[in-house]
Amino acid sequence: MAKKPPFVAGNWKMHMTIPEAKDLATAVVRASMELPEAEIVLAPPFTALSEVFKIVEESAVQLAAQNLHGEDRGAFTGEVSAPLLKDAGCQYVIIGHSERRQFFGETDAGVNKKISAALKSGVIPIVCIGETPAERERGETMAVVSRQLEGGLEGIALEGFEPMIIAYEPVWAIGTGKTASPAQAEEVHAHIRQDLTRRYGNGPAEYAIILYGGSVKPANAFALLSEKNIDGFLVGGASLEAESFIEIVREAIKAYKEKK
Repeated sequence: MAKKPPFVAGNWKMHMTIPEAKDLATAVVRASMELPEAEIVLAPPFTALSEVFKIVEESAVQLAAQNLHGEDRGAFTGEVSAPLLKDAGCQYVIIGHSERRQFFGETDAGVNKKISAALKSGVIPIVCIGETPAERERGETMAVVSRQLEGGLEGIALEGFEPMIIAYEPVWAIGTGKTASPAQAEEVHAHIRQDLTRRYGNGPAEYAIILYGGSVKPANAFALLSEKNIDGFLVGGASLEAESFIEIVREAIKAYKEKK
């Protein structure tokens, strides 16, 4: 298994005014100078993207958007396209987050279209998958993540999709304070890597970045990232405060250094 630097992305969701976003981004950039071993990504709301980009553009911290439309342009009031995100300085975009699936009816087919749109414009997708509480209780976790992965990546060639970034987010752990145990998360991450191996081969699957998301905090970051197939985190609530987010990054780096 390739040993990859930890990838830690903060998803600010529908939080942060522009001044708040600038303050938080400034604090993260300042701290990141002492944490070169990690890839750090911030995903502010659309309204703050351009201002946060001004803060991060001369640093190693990178910018992500939280969503995009599947078309490059058109009469889609209220939507934002991949070319517009690229123009705003985004290197990454979160696609298929469980909140998008749950509250806005996003489907695997829609996720697939968005992945294609992002790749065409040179924005790297962070593709989210994960099961609901009911699906886990019925023992359907592996089937659900495989179906979401298969549907989302349908027709997506390896060319242009490197690095592949997949985020496993058990829906029952998002914003609930519940976290998958390291063993539970590792079991699903290993399954995802096996699915990627079948689709793209050993090499690309080995180097794919598979993140865990779901009530990640400083107290559990080290144990989670110590697992073989967990390469980093998609952090929600704990990314809204610089101190907790940076502490997660520190714990991830510590685990990375000890990982064999």
